[in-house]
Amino acid sequence: MSFLGIHLLDWFILGIYISVITAIGLYSNKAVKSTGDYFMGGRRFGKLLMIAQAFGAGTRADQAVAVIGASSQIGLAGIWYQWLYLFSTPFYWLIAPIYRRLRYITIGDFFEKRYGTSMGAAYAVVGLLWFAANIGVVLKGTGVTIEAITGGQISTEMAVFGMVAFFVLYGLLGGLVAAASTQLIQGFFILLLSFMLIPFALNEAGGITQVREFLPDDWFSLVANQEVTLFFIIMAILNGMVGVVVQPHHMAINGSGKTEINCRSGWTYGTFIKRFATLGWAFSGIFIAVVFPSLIEADASEREQAFGLAISNLLPSGFIGLMIAALVAAVVAACNNFMVNGSALFTRNFYKRFLNQKADQQHYLTIARISSFFVVAIGVGIALYIPSVVEGLFLIWKIMAFLGIAFWMAVFWKKANRYGAWSSMIITAVLAFTTDFYGWSFPEQVALYLPIGFATMITVSFFTKSEDEERLNIFYSLLNTPVGHENRLEKAGISISDDELPASGSEKVELLDNKIALENGEGLILVDLLKLRKKFSYKNYKVDLKGFGISWVIVIGYLLLAFGISQLI
Repeated sequence: MSFLGIHLLDWFILGIYISVITAIGLYSNKAVKSTGDYFMGGRRFGKLLMIAQAFGAGTRADQAVAVIGASSQIGLAGIWYQWLYLFSTPFYWLIAPIYRRLRYITIGDFFEKRYGTSMGAAYAVVGLLWFAANIGVVLKGTGVTIEAITGGQISTEMAVFGMVAFFVLYGLLGGLVAAASTQLIQGFFILLLSFMLIPFALNEAGGITQVREFLPDDWFSLVANQEVTLFFIIMAILNGMVGVVVQPHHMAINGSGKTEINCRSGWTYGTFIKRFATLGWAFSGIFIAVVFPSLIEADASEREQAFGLAISNLLPSGFIGLMIAALVAAVVAACNNFMVNGSALFTRNFYKRFLNQKADQQHYLTIARISSFFVVAIGVGIALYIPSVVEGLFLIWKIMAFLGIAFWMAVFWKKANRYGAWSSMIITAVLAFTTDFYGWSFPEQVALYLPIGFATMITVSFFTKSEDEERLNIFYSLLNTPVGHENRLEKAGISISDDELPASGSEKVELLDNKIALENGEGLILVDLLKLRKKFSYKNYKVDLKGFGISWVIVIGYLLLAFGISQLI
């Protein structure tokens, strides 16, 4: 017996999942007493929770939809719709402590304290658009899949509104605490989603031999002859490396850990788990193409139904319920994180800065919860508007690169200023959207706007007035002071609170050196990049170098694993 195209057993399994997650969200509400708790979980998360948070927030159903759909048309190369960040992942080990040492709550805070209030507000606009676009893409991808699973009895629109009602309920109550508390459960379901289809699809396809006979050899290459070419891969990797640092949720992903090593481990290894899950999506797409050969010639929107088509036709009752729960888990994990962090941007970098600077914490917490709703509402509008998930991904990738240039330069070049930041943001955006209008491909756009954007940032900053010395002293003193040595900052007159931005007292702040960090092997290579000739030694940067090296070994291992599996098929 079925209801709305889904067997009652599957509804029962889905109902159990929703009940458990909602209960966790309601319980988490007890821990939320301030905006610091709501936005950052009190900065008390350990390694396991940080890994689960990074994996859950970074792994979404729309990504599986895009990779499976692309792989069902071009083969293994479809994996690059998510592996574009594979070569960036080792750098996460180096970047994570930067977020944590700054002690900010949003990346809008980063731009405000480094480049001024107007730049913080500009980032908040871009960041809110990013959050809304991501929520829209996640909902679109999952909605399309559920529509395919139910044979159209549950439309994409119905699925979108149902999922929104679910994740908004517990997210508004528990904030980041609720999001992080459910990540371990969500992580299990997301891994389930990534690999469950493979044995069923392979069996239906007639086994490995039949797959090899049906598909051309180039389907098992990491570089495709069309769409995902070598040029596309290189440009996507470079664009991803520049833009990933300013994805708005990454301040919470890396700032909510109790220690720097928790933050490093969480972002790096949580993301590496996602890279492994992506292998499951790519090979699922390849096997699905054999079972449903009509997908090979489908258009962009039709191929994104490949995932749902396979679930409804290949999985038995019970398993379909588990898969839908996995899809919903991915939506909840990501969208709740985006919703909370989007509200942080609005509350701190708009409302508190320009509308009401003297309210109490309960008032700001109320505003945060109200603004969460509006971030989601815009995301729903985008979900119902964008033609395909892949088109949404291109938009998201480009938006972040516009400000990524200013982030990188702010960290390792003291001369970088607001004039260069504004100029590089404007010129990259103009170039990207103008060339898009004239039909340039995504990699062609990246090859144009990235070098011009960096050149603009450097040139304008060099020939214009530097930032205020005290502003720079506070910024770099924070970066030079490891977590656990906050008393050093207090003695220097730099006050720190999760409810306020780090700021100076009444006396002028002198720049604090990074002697303590270097003595403990906790020097930050990216912060000292232009001074490494004088400072570099393995002892000074031991933590950076050790984790960075291990991460590159994992990257090489993944590439060899993908190649090895493709040869065994």
